[in-house]
Amino acid sequence: MMIRPAELAAIKAGTVDLAFRRWARPRVVVGTRMRTSVGVVEVTSVEQVSVSSLRAEDARRAGAPSLAALKEALAARSDDPAWRIGLTYAGPDPREALRAAVPDAEEIAAINARLDRLDAASSHGAWTRETLDLIDLHPTVRAPDLAARVGRETADFKKDVRKLKELGLTESLAIGYLLSPRGEAVVDAGLPAPRQRAPRESGTPLPRNIGAPATRALREVGVTTLEQVAGRTAAELAAIHGVGPIAITRLREALAEKGLAYRDE
Repeated sequence: MMIRPAELAAIKAGTVDLAFRRWARPRVVVGTRMRTSVGVVEVTSVEQVSVSSLRAEDARRAGAPSLAALKEALAARSDDPAWRIGLTYAGPDPREALRAAVPDAEEIAAINARLDRLDAASSHGAWTRETLDLIDLHPTVRAPDLAARVGRETADFKKDVRKLKELGLTESLAIGYLLSPRGEAVVDAGLPAPRQRAPRESGTPLPRNIGAPATRALREVGVTTLEQVAGRTAAELAAIHGVGPIAITRLREALAEKGLAYRDE
């Protein structure tokens, strides 16, 4: 179930708790928990409704500007039933805490056993340690470029990286990946000595949904965190080639989630 960034932010804030969709059959059930850019969103109800029965309160709870706008959005695919989905924010993504949890020797042994099983189940041979090492040595590099380095298709490479992310070993950035502290500990455990790495940048990473062109443009001027974004005005950032209106809006939303704002707002 796709939910737009602005709606996700409103669900987290508690101002939106409904969504409406046209589906031939429900694609979620009560209790479905979706990991999103703002954390975990849980489905609390699913019921078929008549569009004619919707009221202004439904539109408000769904974050629509008006009842007419909500009905207009549901006009497409009118042959499919309309569904009212109840939603609630269920907390941060548990993988965030897992990434920061540095494992002890026993945990590292268990993680390595899990990596061995992933390697054994792979049709293209052992890949887990190679991929961890690749990300460690080439942080913030585009997935297609990383995949090309090891002769793999990008889609399959990204699918495997997601498996490592599930274990809390990697984190996805707007462009490329980083090893988490947990992932670094696993890699270092297999080396004669801990690898020397650049210090981790403090602050909140730029949101992934601003797009690669905007991310690259901001990096070029030294803006790599939301805290640094908050030191600029929206007009200053909009004047940077590659930072368009959508990126400005999504940055504003991300800033608001952290209790921040552009310098002039």
